[in-house]
Amino acid sequence: MQPPVPDAASAPAPVNAAAPAAGTDQPPAVALPAAPAGVSRREAFAFWLRLGFISFGGPAGQIAIMHQELVERRRWISERRFLHALNYCMLLPGPEAQQLATYLGWLLHRTWGGVVAGALFVLPSLFILIALAWLYLAFGHLPWVAGLFYGVKPAVTAIVLQAAHRIGGRTLRHPLLWGIAAAAFAAIALLHLPFPLIVLLAALAGWLGQRRWPAAFRTAAGHAATGTAAHAPAVIDDDTPPPAHAIFRWSRLLVLLAAGAALWLLPMALLAACFGWQGTLTQMGWFFTTAALLTFGGAYAVLPYVWQGAVVEHGWVTPAQMMDGLALGEATPGPLIMLVAFVAFIGGYVHQVFGPEQQVLAGVTAAVLVTWFTFLPSFLFILAGGPLVERTRDNLRLGAPLTAITAAVVGVIVSLALFFAWHVLWPGASSAEAGAPGGLPAFGGFDPVAAGIMLLAALALFRYRRGVLEVVAGAAAAGLAVTWLAAA
Repeated sequence: MQPPVPDAASAPAPVNAAAPAAGTDQPPAVALPAAPAGVSRREAFAFWLRLGFISFGGPAGQIAIMHQELVERRRWISERRFLHALNYCMLLPGPEAQQLATYLGWLLHRTWGGVVAGALFVLPSLFILIALAWLYLAFGHLPWVAGLFYGVKPAVTAIVLQAAHRIGGRTLRHPLLWGIAAAAFAAIALLHLPFPLIVLLAALAGWLGQRRWPAAFRTAAGHAATGTAAHAPAVIDDDTPPPAHAIFRWSRLLVLLAAGAALWLLPMALLAACFGWQGTLTQMGWFFTTAALLTFGGAYAVLPYVWQGAVVEHGWVTPAQMMDGLALGEATPGPLIMLVAFVAFIGGYVHQVFGPEQQVLAGVTAAVLVTWFTFLPSFLFILAGGPLVERTRDNLRLGAPLTAITAAVVGVIVSLALFFAWHVLWPGASSAEAGAPGGLPAFGGFDPVAAGIMLLAALALFRYRRGVLEVVAGAAAAGLAVTWLAAA
């Protein structure tokens, strides 16, 4: 394995650095290390497996880990090629960090590499959340467990609000985009429009708006490439020609689309045949497929849609269980969208899909199926669409609708955060009174302790920039302390 490359700040000056020419102000020419040898499949497998267990911190933290490991330390891919892949993944619906891992694995080792990288990014989180969901149902009634979640729920509200702030800071760089965000907030909070309709209306606004105000959508171009300073060469460097499998071919696209359709249709047809179209598992498969296809803007963008479907429409989980699942998703490795595995386990278990004697089996089956339907589109987007979208990555007509969708997502996430705050600060409000995210709270039964924990969590996140895991752990400790004091 290639030895680690020392950080630029701590690395000693190379011994063969050339001296500056006499009478000039030019800096010395620094001899750069040679490009690493090619990456073996064994090396790649070991790295992607390790990443699946250490990928804490949400999308931003996971992308930072990949950048540090693959660009700076191992030099498997150059900075510009890494950002190229990231920009593409940010245009897609679904979890951008998992898609980025799939993209980089595919670029290094063809379809095998993409499947391994994307799957290992997800599987550790799936197994952990299945175990946590079972423990939650088995022991969640215990006072100390209830105390943990009492403290974590206010922190989750602050975390969701921070996500809206982070996405908004990257996207809302023009008054028109602010208007789209405000309109999306009103659409879901006041008009209770379904999330897919809001996405479609935002895309239409972007498509029309870029004709009249193209600058509004260029300002949210995402990540820019770094400067042109010399850098240590990588296995896949700036000027490395695209490998053969990354060159677009219609025949390859059609084969992958056919394979993807079969991988979706066969399990869906089997579920419909065994349980009927209205069966719980069948509806979960259909619902989370649409969630994977319609949720632009990363993991937090999927939360409003999952809330509407899983809590309001189907009743698979309660509002409190949804917030507890989000807390567990924040505290475990892997993409935050793995919250869906927790939701599915609870839904399959509580609805007794296989009868009262097989509740655990039903929960595990539901979690695995939902994970399959949620992530299958992400693999297809990369394996089938990567070569095609690379050719149109600078096309404003493609980027403007997606920028508008991301702006709308900001308004929807703010609405969701307010809905979370309602249930945390006014715990007496029932889900029936709540309706869809964004309803007005009842002002009786205010919980000042939960409000205090929420404010402290927000202060830690916004002012002191503490990590999500630290905030969740501190809030859980506060909840335990409050429970202990109340029982004393």
